[in-house]
Amino acid sequence: MLALRPNCERCDTDLPPDSAAARICSFECTFCADCAEQHLHHVCPNCGGNLVARPIRPAAKLAKNPASTVRVHSVIP
Repeated sequence: MLALRPNCERCDTDLPPDSAAARICSFECTFCADCAEQHLHHVCPNCGGNLVARPIRPAAKLAKNPASTVRVHSVIP
């Protein structure tokens, strides 16, 4: 199950579980749409995989399977 990380690893922008602006790679590295598109060109700087829109977990399922609260912030130019 996806962790649904709460922030962009590059700029630390909040990305709530229902955010349409969240982008992830196959390892769940998480970035905002602006960083993914403008700075990373849809390529994860950690693994080299592509960054795609993160699925949105339905609100009813979040109660039983909450999003992660662990913030990951990497030093990425």
